[in-house]
Amino acid sequence: MLNWNEYLQLSTGLISVVNPIGAIPIFMSLTENRTLADRKQIALVCAFSVACVLLIALLAGESILHFMGIGLPAFKVAGGLLILLMGISMLHASPDRLRHTPEEQAESYDKESIAVVPMAIPLLSGPGAISTTIVYGHMGHSLTHYLLVGVVILSVSGVVLTALLLAPRIADLMGRTGMNVVTRVMGLIISSIAIEFIAKGLSALFPALTTVS
Repeated sequence: MLNWNEYLQLSTGLISVVNPIGAIPIFMSLTENRTLADRKQIALVCAFSVACVLLIALLAGESILHFMGIGLPAFKVAGGLLILLMGISMLHASPDRLRHTPEEQAESYDKESIAVVPMAIPLLSGPGAISTTIVYGHMGHSLTHYLLVGVVILSVSGVVLTALLLAPRIADLMGRTGMNVVTRVMGLIISSIAIEFIAKGLSALFPALTTVS
């Protein structure tokens, strides 16, 4: 089981990776011609889908890795590199093709419902969020640990729901510049987490790296 500071780090890191503030412009663009009731329904379904995806990653992630013959140290390195690329993209406040490509966004305009795809998957609960959940989720194996990580996931889903429901107000209040600043700060946070993942993964794969001569 992790200590409380590490659960706080998980909360901050997962919110930064999910980045609901950064998803607001895309959400508003895709729901521009929808009614208020439709937008609320999309926000609810999207937040619920994010919770489901991350909870599945928490409960089944290690089993899936074991089935595929992938060790957790190697996954930490791979996940860390993926999250680092996302963080670098966020630091430049540029569109993140690891989450959602322009082609996918263009296709989304023709979809009747965009709550699950592309909003929940891959925009919010994409590879970076799934990797973060699996790595942190399997740093402990007690029931209390899983319950606490589950609470963190539900809290992040609540933040997603709030951000999407208040998207027009947040966009008007912060403006594009304000949202870019928040995105850059989140990019710095997840870049730091990514480096930690990579360092821990490499030290487990190559114990000699941590040997003091």
